[in-house]
Amino acid sequence: MKKLEGKVALVTGSGRGIGRSVALKLAADGARVVVNDLDAAPAEEVVAEIRAAGGEAVACVGSVTAVDFADRFVKTAVDNYGGIDIIVNNAGYTWDNVIQKMSDEQWYAIIDCHLTAPFRILRAAYPVISAAAKAEAAEGRVVHRKVVNISSIAAAGNAGQTNYSTAKSGILGMTKTLSKEWGRHKVNVNAVAFGHIETRMTQALAGDASKTVNIEGREIKVGIQQAAMDASKMACPLGRPGTPDEAAGAVYMFCIPESDFVSGQVLVCGGGVGTV
Repeated sequence: MKKLEGKVALVTGSGRGIGRSVALKLAADGARVVVNDLDAAPAEEVVAEIRAAGGEAVACVGSVTAVDFADRFVKTAVDNYGGIDIIVNNAGYTWDNVIQKMSDEQWYAIIDCHLTAPFRILRAAYPVISAAAKAEAAEGRVVHRKVVNISSIAAAGNAGQTNYSTAKSGILGMTKTLSKEWGRHKVNVNAVAFGHIETRMTQALAGDASKTVNIEGREIKVGIQQAAMDASKMACPLGRPGTPDEAAGAVYMFCIPESDFVSGQVLVCGGGVGTV
């Protein structure tokens, strides 16, 4: 039997990049996945890919920062699959500037996406998780559920990323606190802090070219200049950035039964670079 057979996994930001790889990996090991993306097309593509491989998935499209998103996300899982077993708070992006040039809009956009959204999702999931845990305890069964919050080595501080670094350090505090609050319900709450992982947000730029992605009507610059990319590779003991599939592997380790006695921990997935 697959390790995640029958489990219900909710993965934010899973239409692209790391989130997509996480959704596919969990589904390949038997999980039924609620896929989320800002846009319908990539979310539905991942759902179709999972179903084509013989798995089960459904999409919940929309911004994680929307006030009603958390309740809608949880309801999608419950209505389609009857419960919640795994939550991966992955959705995110960067919108960088030095602090003296950072607007309130930049600050709150990143804080809301990386910190407020996971808070709301976990708060909305609590009644479902606690009710299931109490029912299982009454039957004498022990069932571990998993929360994996996504952080970054930028949580230790990174110039030009006051908003992002603050959010990514804040999610670590949330992780450690929730591991204490939810331990009685047999929920393992951990975090993965990524180093340089190759996605559309961290692609190498050619020359002085710049690229943008549209996020809720905002054109956000993305990508890394080649010189910075080369320096990153030199600084990494493994000599290269990680892939989305490798990033998903780190998340997966916190979702399987082998991690049932691991909680409140942070795993750095950076090829030997970074501490938090």
